[in-house]
Amino acid sequence: MPPVTSAGLLLHRNGPEGIEVLLGHMGGPFWARKEHAWTVPKGEHGPDETPFDAARREFTEEIGTPPPDGEPVELGSVRQSRKIVSVFAVDGTGFDGADAVAARPDDGSWVEIEWPPRSGRRLRFPELDRARWCDLATARERIVVAQQPFLDRLERLVAG
Repeated sequence: MPPVTSAGLLLHRNGPEGIEVLLGHMGGPFWARKEHAWTVPKGEHGPDETPFDAARREFTEEIGTPPPDGEPVELGSVRQSRKIVSVFAVDGTGFDGADAVAARPDDGSWVEIEWPPRSGRRLRFPELDRARWCDLATARERIVVAQQPFLDRLERLVAG
């Protein structure tokens, strides 16, 4: 079985502490109290959609507002569990959409799971429950381990 493909957008800007990135915190009760549960807004796509188009679509669904226009820079791919995740960097200077996650409509990006486990009860939770601009040091502490190479690649890109 081929791996699942996923694509995301990593918005970046210059902040008081240097480069900042916009990350989303994974939603649902399993991740609620975990600080190492931050991710690039991303999602799955099939062969009929380009990774960049999927990344823009997923950003809009998960954050609740369209991403800023800008020239995307491909940051490559990583394997994250059973997925191959491709990420594009886009300049997010002036983007104020980090607050949109809490205000997004009910038709946003949701997941349904059995909670508590083995209870037979199915509940819906947002895929991302909040978003935040983080400096790179904080982002490295919080982002899921498999996505850390994207931060390194972005830092080299911006510095170079």
